[in-house]
Amino acid sequence: MFYLTVIGAVFLTWMIVVTLFTPAVPYHLEKRINPEDDHFINVLEANCQARLLPGNAIEIFTNGEAFYPAMLDAIAGAGESISMECYIFKRGDIGDRFIGALSERARAGVRVTIVLDFIGSLSAWSEAATALREAGCRVERYQAMHWYRLARLNNRTHRELLVVDGRVAFAGGAGVADWWWKPARTRWWRPVGGHAAWRDMMARIEGPLVSDIQGVIAENWLECCGEILTGHEVYKPPQPAGESSAFAVRSSPSDRITASRVLFQTLVESARDRLVIATPYFLPDRMLRRGLLRTAKRGVQITVIVPGTSTDQKWVRLASRRLYGPLLRAGVRIFEYEAGMTHVKALIVDGLWSVIGTTNVDNRSFEHNDEVNIVVRDAKVASRVMVDLEADVARSREIGADGWQARPLWEKLVGTVAWILERQQ
Repeated sequence: MFYLTVIGAVFLTWMIVVTLFTPAVPYHLEKRINPEDDHFINVLEANCQARLLPGNAIEIFTNGEAFYPAMLDAIAGAGESISMECYIFKRGDIGDRFIGALSERARAGVRVTIVLDFIGSLSAWSEAATALREAGCRVERYQAMHWYRLARLNNRTHRELLVVDGRVAFAGGAGVADWWWKPARTRWWRPVGGHAAWRDMMARIEGPLVSDIQGVIAENWLECCGEILTGHEVYKPPQPAGESSAFAVRSSPSDRITASRVLFQTLVESARDRLVIATPYFLPDRMLRRGLLRTAKRGVQITVIVPGTSTDQKWVRLASRRLYGPLLRAGVRIFEYEAGMTHVKALIVDGLWSVIGTTNVDNRSFEHNDEVNIVVRDAKVASRVMVDLEADVARSREIGADGWQARPLWEKLVGTVAWILERQQ
């Protein structure tokens, strides 16, 4: 028993050391490339294993009051198939509306396929999944708790996707929960400051890109139950629907290397004029911080929008604020959103490239989670997203270098410990 105890202690110590102190991957560009060139497209296609597809119609919806009705309308109009993937799916006002809409379509003969993350949707799993299955929906849990999956317990699907009839898709940062739908001061599992519903963004997509988004859902469905989706009702021949060219960049951990991490480093270091980042969790690793500093020193205007005091992750905010100093001194402008919790995940490069998706600027998204980002090469879409981001800046407080240096002593002390979150959040 003594030897077993020693072996167990050694193993636990090794796990902690590996988790916290494994050297980060030293991401950097071989050489900077021009975001306006065709070569830039070739680089992204090759490194992210994605295709830039022309002919898409992309519409941006601001906040749950806009995107939830649009998603429910699409579900109500489904005639053949509905595919959905959620990290967060919670029972409540809006959750029950989705359950009702999905169930109604399943009873009408529409093939409804749903992937829910085991951890993200844990609290609502039994009630939500039972109701959906009783209506005829096919529902599976991603990475459910099994002894043979314990080594991958940290790998979650963070993707939030909906595809209807293989022709219309929704993608962005929002799951299904009341805090995106209506004002609320608290949630039962943790407090949230302020009364406003969460600020977020979703994109509605038609065109050739929809098949690639459907393939992302199919990937996680395959992992859940081994079934390869092949039906005509799921995949439709690509047909032009608009003028936007876009990628669907799927990202999954592969020895800590992910497509989303490559995507962000490439976009950040290639910006020539202006870079805007909106993220609810801003914990860039050392290599991304160095990339931001190099870009700022070239004279590129960099704006970062993050949550203020109305955040759902106060410890993460403390860890994030610890990193502001060198960025502020290099000229990066950091704005803390004060109108509530912002959950927007967006990146704009030179008014041409837009990224809308699920990836946070933190190690969890870059190294552990399955993520998906819609990457659009269209100045009109970038301009539309910027309208929302500029409105967010107007509702934010800018953090200056002097103000950051003068933050309370207790925050500085806590920040020296909160660095641990940089490797796991």
